[in-house]
Amino acid sequence: MPTEITEQHPDPNLLHPFPEGWYFVASRRSILKEKLARKTWMGVEIVAWCDGEGNICVAEAVCPHLGADLGPAAGGMVRDSRLVCPFHGFEFDVSGQCVATPFSPAPKATRLRVFETREMIDLVFAWWGHNGRPPQWRLPEDPPAGTDWCEMGYQILRFPGHPQETTENAVDLAHLRYVHGYDNVSRVGPLSVEGACLESSFNFKRTRKIAGITDLVFDVTAITWVFGLGYSQVDIHERTISMDLRLWVLATPVDGKLIDLVLASQVREIRRPKRPIVGLRFVPTNLRAGIMNRIMLAIQKQDVLQDVVIWGNKRYRSRPRLCRSDGEIGRYRRYCQQFYPDHGDAGQDRLEPPSTES
Repeated sequence: MPTEITEQHPDPNLLHPFPEGWYFVASRRSILKEKLARKTWMGVEIVAWCDGEGNICVAEAVCPHLGADLGPAAGGMVRDSRLVCPFHGFEFDVSGQCVATPFSPAPKATRLRVFETREMIDLVFAWWGHNGRPPQWRLPEDPPAGTDWCEMGYQILRFPGHPQETTENAVDLAHLRYVHGYDNVSRVGPLSVEGACLESSFNFKRTRKIAGITDLVFDVTAITWVFGLGYSQVDIHERTISMDLRLWVLATPVDGKLIDLVLASQVREIRRPKRPIVGLRFVPTNLRAGIMNRIMLAIQKQDVLQDVVIWGNKRYRSRPRLCRSDGEIGRYRRYCQQFYPDHGDAGQDRLEPPSTES
């Protein structure tokens, strides 16, 4: 079982592996399918399940009685909406309270370590607080929902990295040009920071090959909302087709070395495209959004795979020597300081104002 990493790092070029915030656990759909889901999350082993009323619990996968593993591979199960320990049959409700044992009254002091959860459409998040402290800020309200949005699609990648490094892409416009080949990248309005929320908007054009045969030019406005280092939501409007897409980029530390990067997206129904969409002109209207969502997710995955090579081999620099084209990276780094409240020597407090040498 991975050990939770809590020590502070003397090296200013090492980020603490578990910044405070809301982090993705799983989709509601997958939790309902598995009945009892188990994974390594933020350096601890957790389980997640749903009771008969639709309430989801995310808890540490260790029984507080005698330390048995509560995961399904070890014999843990959900019965009558309760998590049942495989060792002595202790039963826990979604609040984490032990509510029954086979041979005696349930001990009132026996509780699971439970993480506060927040759901958004199909996405389930849990709060990671330093030293167990409660949520210090909230995720945004649910975006508008309706039958005009297709079912959520997912791509999941695991690689060595850190959520601060991956989320920095939201303000690193220069890398969009150099690594991904975006054209005409330009900021729309100034970068906005208010508490845990950072907003970054930009326009760009891009040519991509669709279905392996046809070059398609995308003319895009993207608005990114970052809430902590585990949650980024990008609202995308593509002008040449008149297509609306929303993308979530969710970076979650696994064990202090690896992260899971989840791409989740939805496309709004495309009723009257401004131009023909390759391969979709004869597809019924109600199926177009789902097909385009799969195409756009595949494109986003290709972009991330280009970044993974860099993220997996780079080293964090707490005092970067920035140039004018680096834009707001320095401001982003200062925004990140709030997510390391108990780790001031983890490379955060040493950030200096960026150099503007060119």
